[in-house]
Amino acid sequence: MKKNDVANLTRLLLKALGENPDRQGLKKTPQRVRASLEYLTAGYRKNAREVLNNAVFDEEYDEMVLIKDIDFFSLCEHHLLPFYGKCHVAYIPKGKIIGLSKIPRIVDIFARRLQVQERMTSRIAGCLKEALDPLGVAVVIEAVHLCMAMRGVEKQNATCITSAMLGVFRTDRGTRSEFMNLIGRK
Repeated sequence: MKKNDVANLTRLLLKALGENPDRQGLKKTPQRVRASLEYLTAGYRKNAREVLNNAVFDEEYDEMVLIKDIDFFSLCEHHLLPFYGKCHVAYIPKGKIIGLSKIPRIVDIFARRLQVQERMTSRIAGCLKEALDPLGVAVVIEAVHLCMAMRGVEKQNATCITSAMLGVFRTDRGTRSEFMNLIGRK
């Protein structure tokens, strides 16, 4: 990220909005916006394979592993407004497991990019499938989109739910139902 470019563009934006970027409350805003965007888009500068490095282990376990209620924040690529919520991730190992803390890290890698929820859901599932070659992967994301709540249709209580079901989560109704029950969805 070119730091000066983002700060300069923010100054131009403030002027275009009719503001004075030199007034006391706005003087440091261009640098704050730059730092904020750098943090919120850190996923572009991270590689899931590197994050998973040395955290995949051989283990003969073949029952569901579920991490639920993973908080995340992302930016809608259409309006650059936040969307946020919870991500639930499960997999059924086939000889390999992953360090549990790596799953929320994977969620963060994909959330911290300009994003649409549908792509984020499928990328998280695909990343785990590629890294572990499990019997199945399930990802459900529940999110509130400020682009829909603050503007446009202005529906503050609307939640978007997306899912990606791979392997036995797609083909076996019982496995899928167990996952949905565990995350509190029928």
